[in-house]
Amino acid sequence: MMTDPISDMLARLKNASRRYFESVEVPSSRIKAGILRVLEKEGYINGFEEMKQEGRSVLRVSLRYYDGKSVIKELDKVSKPSRRVYSKLKKIGSVHNGFGIYVLSTSRGVMSDSEAKESNVGGEVLCRVF
Repeated sequence: MMTDPISDMLARLKNASRRYFESVEVPSSRIKAGILRVLEKEGYINGFEEMKQEGRSVLRVSLRYYDGKSVIKELDKVSKPSRRVYSKLKKIGSVHNGFGIYVLSTSRGVMSDSEAKESNVGGEVLCRVF
């Protein structure tokens, strides 16, 4: 049994991008698909697709590279099972002076910090991407 599946997915993405893999597979869930949708929209990954494999559902993530280097420099989990981090709209800062993003789980779904500011909602800060 896995205690933090989101951290597992982020670790797989980080490790695969550091080893220059073309794609990586992670076990599927709605929250993971939401995070990947945000990463795709913000340009950190090329895309993802849900696949059935040996009776279970997995997400195959296509990683993105630019000039032979990974687009994802940092990928850190902010909210952990032992310590949840919630943020109001006005308290959401910027990552590396606006070059990175926070991924939030809000009442309106999983979204980036800029989308949350536009929608005027706060929520649980899941991860930080640069």
